Amino acid sequence: MRILGIDPGLKLTGYGIIEWTGQESPLRPPTLIDAGVIRLDAKAQLASRLHELYRELDALFEEFKPQVCAVEQLYAHYNHPRTAILMGHARGVILLAAQRHGATIKQYAANRIKQSVTGHGHAGKPQMQRAIQLTWNLPTPPDPPDVADALAIALCCGRAMQVERAIKGK
Repeated sequence: MRILGIDPGLKLTGYGIIEWTGQESPLRPPTLIDAGVIRLDAKAQLASRLHELYRELDALFEEFKPQVCAVEQLYAHYNHPRTAILMGHARGVILLAAQRHGATIKQYAANRIKQSVTGHGHAGKPQMQRAIQLTWNLPTPPDPPDVADALAIALCCGRAMQVERAIKGK
């Protein structure tokens, strides 16, 4: 099963695509297909950035044909409500693109993703980058951190779906 993990952003949106077979283990990670960032013009109008994000996501779905799209849930801090509103716009575009391409949509809280990948729900960016580097034996940590976050989201999704299947007995 191909999983597309997305770390939403209005400047940088990280993405990571993995192939999950159900045979994964700590010694045998899923296959890393592709990862990177979608860079958006921070000076452009919000509508233009959202349109560009949609076009780029559409191209990813067309090229890699993921069956599952995993996205970090929206977290709103009371000191920064505007940030949550703006991120909601990006997440809406991501969910629209995934739905349009028939992908199953999975959403996970940030602390669950961090716990799944590092064993600590409050891991920092460098710790997440290092965990992803070690998972796939990469020569350097993924940079920018949005790439590592997207791969962590995809990895968390694969693990969660494997547990769900085990509980259901399939």
